[in-house]
Amino acid sequence: MSKELKPKYDFKEVEAGKYDFWLKGGFFTAGDKSKEPFTIVIPPPNVTGKLHLGHSWDTTLQDIIIRRKRMQGYDALWLPGMDHAGIATQAKVDAKLKEQGISRYDLGREKFLEVAWQWKHEYAGFIRSQWAALGLSLDYTKERFTLDEGLNKAVNHVFITLYNKGLLYQGERIINWDCQAKTALSNIEVEHTDDEGAFYHYNYPLTDGSGYVTIATTRPETMFADQAVMVHPEDERYKNIIGKKVRIPLTNIEIPVIADSYVDKDFGTGCVKVTPAHDPNDFEVGKRHNLPMPLCMNDDGTMNSMAGKYEGMDRFECRKHIIEDLQKEGLYVKTEPIVHSVGHSERTGVVVEPRLSKQWFVKMDVLAKQVLENDEYRFVPQRFKQTLEHWLDPESIQDWCVSRQLWWGHRIPAWYKDNEVKVQVECPGEGWVQDEDVLDTWFSSALWPFSTLGWPEKTDLLERYYPTNVLVTGYDIIFFWVARMLFQGVEFTHHAPFKDILIHGLIRDSQGRKMSKSLGNGVDPFDVIAKYGTDSLRYFLTTNSAPGLDLRFDETKIESSWNYLNKIWNISRYVLMNLGTGYKETSIEVSKLNLPSKWILSKLNKVIENVDYNMEKYEFGEAARTLYSFVWDDFASWYVELSKVDLQSEDKEEQQMTKNVLVYVLRAIVKLLHPFIPFITEEIYQALPHKEASITISKWPTVKEEFKDELDKEAIDDMIEIITAVRNERSKANKAPKEPIALTIVAKDNAVSKTIASTTKYLFKFTNPKKLEFLTSDEGLDSKRYVIVVLPMCKIFIPTEDLVNLEEAIKKLEATKAKLEAELARSEKMLSNESFISKAPQAKIDAEKAKQKEYKEQYEEVLKSLANLNA
Repeated sequence: MSKELKPKYDFKEVEAGKYDFWLKGGFFTAGDKSKEPFTIVIPPPNVTGKLHLGHSWDTTLQDIIIRRKRMQGYDALWLPGMDHAGIATQAKVDAKLKEQGISRYDLGREKFLEVAWQWKHEYAGFIRSQWAALGLSLDYTKERFTLDEGLNKAVNHVFITLYNKGLLYQGERIINWDCQAKTALSNIEVEHTDDEGAFYHYNYPLTDGSGYVTIATTRPETMFADQAVMVHPEDERYKNIIGKKVRIPLTNIEIPVIADSYVDKDFGTGCVKVTPAHDPNDFEVGKRHNLPMPLCMNDDGTMNSMAGKYEGMDRFECRKHIIEDLQKEGLYVKTEPIVHSVGHSERTGVVVEPRLSKQWFVKMDVLAKQVLENDEYRFVPQRFKQTLEHWLDPESIQDWCVSRQLWWGHRIPAWYKDNEVKVQVECPGEGWVQDEDVLDTWFSSALWPFSTLGWPEKTDLLERYYPTNVLVTGYDIIFFWVARMLFQGVEFTHHAPFKDILIHGLIRDSQGRKMSKSLGNGVDPFDVIAKYGTDSLRYFLTTNSAPGLDLRFDETKIESSWNYLNKIWNISRYVLMNLGTGYKETSIEVSKLNLPSKWILSKLNKVIENVDYNMEKYEFGEAARTLYSFVWDDFASWYVELSKVDLQSEDKEEQQMTKNVLVYVLRAIVKLLHPFIPFITEEIYQALPHKEASITISKWPTVKEEFKDELDKEAIDDMIEIITAVRNERSKANKAPKEPIALTIVAKDNAVSKTIASTTKYLFKFTNPKKLEFLTSDEGLDSKRYVIVVLPMCKIFIPTEDLVNLEEAIKKLEATKAKLEAELARSEKMLSNESFISKAPQAKIDAEKAKQKEYKEQYEEVLKSLANLNA
């Protein structure tokens, strides 16, 4: 034995140094071409800070899969990497510069990017240390970053190819605008919340002095960019004013009254303002009616010169002043409070401003259709495919705005000169200026499964490891990331980028609430690790939820995980201590095995089958439950106890075989548990006889045909039932285990009698009989003198006098009988009292009758018991 386990499980000692040992051994490095490849690419975390519990859960699930596949003999590649996270990282760097009293504009683009790269290197180091703390078996020799040179080449290739195919274009459209980050957002980067707002009703005077029209809007500050007032062509109220002009309140600007069937006659006043540059629906109206499309706001959400005296005001401050001024001018009608859905930037949290802007867009209908027609991928659980299909519906999907007004990201490979545009990587020549914008972060992330393997070059890595085998991710980014990887993968590699998409839920607090800063219910995984160890956290995260479902954080369950690890530690110590210093493992010879050893090996076969079945379905909780039951009940509670009898045997061969089986089963247990709890299992594996340098590259347990002996398994199962039944009867009678009792076992037939009799030495050890006999018939046994336990394979007869002190039992029953007689007399008296019956609430009468009925039943049972004891 190369290592000795300490008396007490100390996770800090156990986990220290293991990760460095694995890395130095190169155990996580893929590339053995003699094996079948199996690939996972990590969902790249953003280089913006600490990994949270969700990351811990997501990556531990991947680690479970990859560790098992590595042990099963696959060339298992788990490719690590990180995402540059355009908006999020730039916001963090901007905040850091602000603390220093400067802005990125003070630095200029090149200097700012130097600072951003310094940030990336610093935080990438933090993330790697957190991966190490979680025990993730990543192949760092193939680590990638979404802004590295190879991925930039892939991004440019995709952009140019889509452009040349007519699937990527530049156009003016209403987009979501983040006024803080000063960039466009795609639709799915906008989070909608129900906010308190208002419909502001005010009047637009007709320029001919014939009156006014009333409109209702939630955004009065956009009125300076109004280009028309619109009514329905069939609305009788407004037929006379179509073609006339109105004045924009608080200005001298005149705009026409137009008719369009887009207007809902029955909503609001039936008259709406048209602001083509600030509303997506108005934009479409503006195109139909050839209206100008000016903007009245700057890109930071302040009002521009079109707003007159309000120029420079923040949009919301402007709104407040407009309402005050409308009241002064007599144009204000009313404010109607509402709760409405308002878009917020996912990254900065500010209210999104719809804004007309010239941006780059990916045409989505063709790409979406290709994914829907592809059958190479499956979701686990399958129901999430409907979520994807709903979003990818070619009839309703909107084109993807991919340009961002940032400096940190992939620069758009487009060049401008006069009115010409050229899309290419290199500068076309003198006078050409490159697009200032960068691409949406998700544009590069969408290429992650194949760009990380060297695409668009035909590399050996790409040829060997693509398509990848499984993607593990949360249901909250199916739209953001999964869909985009699918349509880019199918378009550019003609294959779905992964075969299985394993979806997990979100981690919530113990009350089921989403974790958030505002609630103060977030949990730092590394605080949990400091208290309970990585293995305990990993075991909790991966065994307390089914695929697709949310997980509730519960510290008591992490404590239970620690208790389970402690149990495994103590079992392992028992096995190692009982092997003896001179033990040398030999092969297990089935013909020389005793019944308990055959039983545990047969049970182990079933466990391996069950674990494999559930692991392939990604039902890690079910696999762990099967293992838990086997480890705790079958192995620790029974086989280890039974082995104590065999290890004291005078038969040296039986001793050796028992030791061999103890080692074999314990080694199989730690291997089966290794993907869940890698640190403790490595420690125990090193203390057991082993061939491979590390458990990480040891062979995954397999079912052995020679251990499938159902008859021998049945014998011990029957014996356990008998021992358990006898223990239960002792417990009920308060009979201590050390006090002997007589046992007569009546088997249902001769074969069963013979089977049970074969376990006699264990029955003697664990039931402590003063006499043990086996019969095939209960004829001649006076049932009144015995406590009888009926089991499927036999009846157990235990003399009543062995379990019960007759005098004491009769005395107790007589006392109970007297008490019940007094209660029955009291109850009878109460229920025969007419005053009680007439005045008491019915509920009280019913309760008393129920009590009386219960007393009578108990009384009958006591009389029967006394009759049996006095017989």
